[in-house]
Amino acid sequence: MTQIICMEGIEKYYSVGGTKLHALKSVSLCVEQGEFLAILGPSGSGKSTLMNMIGCMDKPDCGTYYLDGIAVHEAKESRLTAIRNEKIGFIFQKYHLIPTYNVIQNIVMPLLVRGMSHREAQERSMDTIRLLGLEKRIYHKPRELSGGQQQRVAIARALVGEPALLLADEPTGALDQNSGKEVLKLFERLNGMGNTIVMITHDLSVAKNAKRIVRIVDGELFEE
Repeated sequence: MTQIICMEGIEKYYSVGGTKLHALKSVSLCVEQGEFLAILGPSGSGKSTLMNMIGCMDKPDCGTYYLDGIAVHEAKESRLTAIRNEKIGFIFQKYHLIPTYNVIQNIVMPLLVRGMSHREAQERSMDTIRLLGLEKRIYHKPRELSGGQQQRVAIARALVGEPALLLADEPTGALDQNSGKEVLKLFERLNGMGNTIVMITHDLSVAKNAKRIVRIVDGELFEE
């Protein structure tokens, strides 16, 4: 199997008010193509730092990180920006949709950033829109959608560029119970289609929807 994520000996330090905080302690993690992994941890455990590391929004102070074969730990900031756009589909708790854009305009954004024309981007996005059941909503603004529908738009936006990795940060955190269950069923369906998913959560009942769980405690990673 192809390894999408390969982290070895990752260390991360922050300075907080003159104090050196050891946020990640010799973290090693491998995720193979097609896995559905949950990273479970309470607030302050280091899971947000680890998510930023996986998502190429930060670099380790020590250790190595390969994402789909790319040496992230050696990459310059301009390269990290390209890696984020090409290799990772981000799904956030608060959706991060552009409120003045309609559904299809939000979904095609990653393709436009890559330099694709509006027409080509819209044509390419339609399969993803149909997959997520959004074809009747493409001209609606986010404020006209329920929370569950907004999260489906965010998932479609993450999927449309065919990333190597879907990275979901507390994806059900802003949803009611039924909408949360729908999103988790959608993740299971997407994973069944071959998508690699890493989900960050503090909720064990959410984490149990993944095929594999690792726990992070005080910056250290433990396999379930």
